[in-house]
Amino acid sequence: MSRALRVAWLCALLCGCAVGPDYERPALVTPPTFRDAPERQESIADLPWWEVFGDETLQSLVRESLEKNRDLATAVADVERSRDAAAVQRGELFPDIGYSGTGSRGKKVILDTPDPAAVNARSVYAGVLNASWEIDLWGRIRRATESSKADMLANDAVRRGVVLSLVTDVARAYLELRELDLELEITRRNVESFQRMHDLFARQFAGGVVSKLDPLRAEAALAQAAATVPEIERRIVAKENQLCVLLGRPPGPIPRGAQLLEVTPPPEVPAGVPAQILERRPDLLEAEQADVAANADIGVAFADFFPRIGLTAIYGSATTDLNEFLEAGTGAWSRAVALTGPLFTFGRTWYTWQGAKAGGEAAAAAYQQAVLVALADVSNALTARDKITAQRASLERQVTALAEAVRLAEKRYLGGLSTYLEVLDAQQQLFPAELALAQAQRNERLVIVDLYRALGGGWSQAGDQPTIPQPIAP
Repeated sequence: MSRALRVAWLCALLCGCAVGPDYERPALVTPPTFRDAPERQESIADLPWWEVFGDETLQSLVRESLEKNRDLATAVADVERSRDAAAVQRGELFPDIGYSGTGSRGKKVILDTPDPAAVNARSVYAGVLNASWEIDLWGRIRRATESSKADMLANDAVRRGVVLSLVTDVARAYLELRELDLELEITRRNVESFQRMHDLFARQFAGGVVSKLDPLRAEAALAQAAATVPEIERRIVAKENQLCVLLGRPPGPIPRGAQLLEVTPPPEVPAGVPAQILERRPDLLEAEQADVAANADIGVAFADFFPRIGLTAIYGSATTDLNEFLEAGTGAWSRAVALTGPLFTFGRTWYTWQGAKAGGEAAAAAYQQAVLVALADVSNALTARDKITAQRASLERQVTALAEAVRLAEKRYLGGLSTYLEVLDAQQQLFPAELALAQAQRNERLVIVDLYRALGGGWSQAGDQPTIPQPIAP
């Protein structure tokens, strides 16, 4: 057979189709619009995080977390590890070329091989270049490479998910911290109010105007309000420590920026269309790449039913005199074709293939489930925003009415038209209402963070997808 025919035959083998199914995205039921949202192409998730969260201090904290967070550093290292593993797998598509050299002296043994004809002791030297190559006729190596690449992209999706989680976790913790600061401010203001009433009753009791019952009730109300202060301060320290962990720094104080009420939610938060989250949300990208890998593993398992064909070649020199190593007549060479395949495996190959198919079905179902969960997350966030806005408006009306009630109750009491119980009742209703309003104002901002996260926002700002390195020549 001529060299041209051999090359053509070899190329035909290399161009053979890979066995196993080619990947197709599973059937997904995605509505044209999100529930409780109009159909709009633009989405808040298209914005980078620094445009969504306008507080400069918060932006600084997010940048610090992206630089120093340990979980993100772990995720980045995992991507590099999987990238290198994919490169190792891809390298099996190419020949292995190496070298070896030996020098030995023995009797009736040549290069560790028995030789009864060699009566006298002698030395033998050999040096060769060797090459081996498995022809990927059935696509086993290509399917394995496809699986490794999918694993790498899945790990990269995990990294992007860590970035998204980190950005939103820092934003959430910071907004919760600012709300606790507001709660502390409200509590201290109420403590001062209760303290003024207590001092008033103490003076009136000393002057014989009221009985001891009024100052005792005022003292109890004051103590109840004051007891809330250390609890809120404890929660503030815990929240600061939580932020420090996200920032990759030891526990300590966190700088403050804008007040909670100064962090204005965007007037419109378009969600876009459901199909966009399939290409944007990191957990869905991870689930789909896991499905791609499982599908490729089916081809790897199926290829084990067929024989493997390998080529080997050796070229070098062998001599009993080291000085003649490169001279004519000492050359040694070998070319070989090897074929190996299964005959009786007692079900191992069959059940490996069946297991791979079951794994593919499980991965496809997991991806479909992840899509449904993602759609529900977005719908929940959109609904929550509308309902929390309505709740906040109602609480504002309640606080306004109760503040006016406290003012009128104090005026009536000082005018002798009512007892202190009326004042105390109004104050004790106003205090928790103010705290509830602060929490609703916090939640109105947190729901934007939740929606941004549910839509997979901003991860595209985290960098491009990794690529598999090209093989390096030996």
